[in-house]
Order: sequence, then C-alpha cells, then structure tokens
Amino acid sequence: MPHHSSDLVLGKSVIYPSAYDATLLFPIPRAGARQEIALTTSHLPFEGWDLWNAYEMSWLNTKGLPQVALLRVKVPCSSPNIIESKSFKLYLNSFNQTRFDSSDAVLARLQQDLSQAAGARVSIDLLAPHAFEAESISEFRGINLDAQDVAIEHYEPTAELLSLAKESALNGTDSSDLITQTLFSRLLKSNCPVTQQPDWACVQIHYTGLPIDHAGLLKYIVSFRMHNGFHENCVERIFVDLMRTCQPQSLSVYARYTRRGGLDINPWRATPGMSAPSSERSARQ
Repeated sequence: MPHHSSDLVLGKSVIYPSAYDATLLFPIPRAGARQEIALTTSHLPFEGWDLWNAYEMSWLNTKGLPQVALLRVKVPCSSPNIIESKSFKLYLNSFNQTRFDSSDAVLARLQQDLSQAAGARVSIDLLAPHAFEAESISEFRGINLDAQDVAIEHYEPTAELLSLAKESALNGTDSSDLITQTLFSRLLKSNCPVTQQPDWACVQIHYTGLPIDHAGLLKYIVSFRMHNGFHENCVERIFVDLMRTCQPQSLSVYARYTRRGGLDINPWRATPGMSAPSSERSARQ
C-alpha cells in the first residue's frame, strides 16, 4: 500500500539503515500525475516500463564477505505505483550488512519487495562482476535537435510549441507524406518536485506520421527546464503532448536520466507494438 505523503523521506535527513528493511520502500501512486494530463489508468495510450539501474548493490555472504553486483529493475508502466528514489536507495543500502545464502536469495527478496511496492510484478537482473566488462556505453542515434540555433522563451512545459512541419522546412519533401524519424536531445532537464534538485536527461523520440517541426520540438523539450516532476511523469507528458498535437501513427519516447544516489531512472513509453529500446547507458550516466 502507498504510504502517506508525510512519510516521504526525500528531502529529509535520515539515518541510513544497518539491516535489511523492506518497509523503507515508498510507493507513490501514478494516478495523480496522470490526472494532470487527462489520463486514466484504465485507458492508457501507451505501454512501456521504467528501467532502474543501481550501481551500489551489495550484501554479505554467509561468511560475512561483501558481495557486489549491478542491479537492473524494470517496472511496468501499467503498475499502479512508482517507487520514490531516495526510499529505493535506502532500501538497497539496508542490504549492505545483511547476510544472504546466495545471490539467488537476494534476487528473490528484491523481486518480492519491489513487486509489492510497485503493485505489479517487476523484472529484475543481478549482474555479477564477471559480467561488468560486457556493459557498454551507447549514445542515442538519430537527428540531433540540439544543433539548431533557436531562441528560448519558455521554461515550463508548453505544448503549444509543438506543431507539424511546414513544407518549406522539409527540403522539398511534401509535408503531407508520412515519414519515420528518430530524433534526440541532450537538453531535457526537470526538477525533483520535492527537493527541487535538477534532473538531467537525454531523450529520444521515434515516430511515424506527418513530419514534426524540429525547432518547435526542441523548444518544447527545453520548456521542461524549470518544471517540477518525477522522471516518469515528464516522459508521459511528452508522449501525451506529442500524440495530441501531432497525432503520429506510432510514437516512442525514451529518456535516460543521469544517476543520483547510485541510481538512474530511464522511462520508456510507446504506442503498442513498438520495439523496446536497449538497456545501454550514455556517457553522462
């Protein structure tokens, strides 16, 4: 069950746990933020997940020897709750001085606790040290929106900045033709709604539909710069605004946020049937 907002540890001084404690996890219902953009949980226009990478995962084996791993968690966007990030960090730190029989036992405990907090079954991988070398850095591919020389006036989300492209801007391409494009920007920034700390991200947009105006899209992405919203909520707002304004046949929005407290969050939302992005991370992460 989600906790009361007064229990939120984000932005407060806390004592770090010395032993495993599943009650540290703080679920936040998705419904509130979705209501702000006129979404109902029973009729979501997208599918997807929130990919969490945890880089400070450790526990003790039965002899008391510390073990380390990389933790990868996918929370389905259909789950009723997100998990507040500082509570997630504190929960993972509660493993640090706790003994487990095996990594499988750790995995089972994570599976149970995180699924209960999210309100749906999550997907979990523990990457052992021998697999670290296979982890790769990969930047988004596509058209770099940031190369444009545009004037910025809005720093709160402004959907009116979005529009379809005019024929004159398409180098002779008929603006009534459907196209498939992949676009990205490294200029997505929002703020934590509790602490006001900045959250930095690179966002990739892949769509099939009438051409979207690139200048307006970049201005729109930058307009999140002073917006207070959790990572997941920002990506859903981008998806919804693009669908409502530009009405593509298919759309994928994927944001890779830089890490904080040993965690990064990477929300992906897409129209049903689109291929999921890879789990690679960027150099900034």
